[in-house]
Amino acid sequence: MNLSSEHCNISDWLRLEAAVKASVYVVTFSFVTFITIVIIAIVWQNSRMRKEVRYILLCHHLMCTSSYCGLGVVFQGMRALLANSPVMLCWVVFGAQLSFGEGILFTLALMAVNTYLAICWPLKSLSFVESVKYKILAGTWIIIVFKNVCLFIIEGTKSTSVAVLRSEPLCPVTLNSTPSRAIGMVFLLLLLSIILISYFLIYQEGKRAGHFNRSNIKARKTVLIHLLQISLHVIPTLLFIGLGKMCGEFFFALNLVLFGVFAFAQCLNPLIYGLWNRELRSRLYYWMCCRFWCGHMMNGRGPV
Repeated sequence: MNLSSEHCNISDWLRLEAAVKASVYVVTFSFVTFITIVIIAIVWQNSRMRKEVRYILLCHHLMCTSSYCGLGVVFQGMRALLANSPVMLCWVVFGAQLSFGEGILFTLALMAVNTYLAICWPLKSLSFVESVKYKILAGTWIIIVFKNVCLFIIEGTKSTSVAVLRSEPLCPVTLNSTPSRAIGMVFLLLLLSIILISYFLIYQEGKRAGHFNRSNIKARKTVLIHLLQISLHVIPTLLFIGLGKMCGEFFFALNLVLFGVFAFAQCLNPLIYGLWNRELRSRLYYWMCCRFWCGHMMNGRGPV
């Protein structure tokens, strides 16, 4: 296959891939946003839950997931519809989506560390975590934005100002060079290491506390479920970064399978980290029962 034919084929593959991804993102965004709004409403209505670090991180994590999926709809929609958007606009949308994607993993790491501190150092960590929670969140976003801005500046130096401002039918994906992918993998593996170490220490603490404690068994089960869900996030992402963009039916099918696994993990986020929580689940049931009962009573009264 010659180079011109390969180039033509990969453009066709990319447009078809963008159409499929945009459709999946619409479904994922709708589901995740609905559950996110419900969970945030439950947390916001309770003054104690609003101040707890685990619920602040959970709401932050779910907002990152919803924003990531929403920007995925926009970016992949621009590519599928051949919107002829300026390259700079494509870079901004893609960069924002990338930042929220990294925010998902960053908040997962913070949630794992917070759980470890709450279980293994409950007395010493409480006041410390309360005093630095907002500083850590602000520092997280400073790191993410600074890293991505630097990478975009480095990538931008390879293009002229005319090339950056011109319109492209198929929005280009930037940060696809070998150095950018290497930095992305290092960043991903660093956060994954923090998560794995935290959960390993939690698991060890659970074993030390005893095998026959019912709550302890449930906690270890929760850790294993979280690790399985995180693997659905990380493994497709690592393969995406490692493979880059390749042409051909096999790579097209592999890309969509990996994307399907990743999108499924996004849908599981609000269920596993949100509604798996007993307190949130009980408050949701109470809220639904109140809504149903009040609605039933109002309808039963009829007009006065």
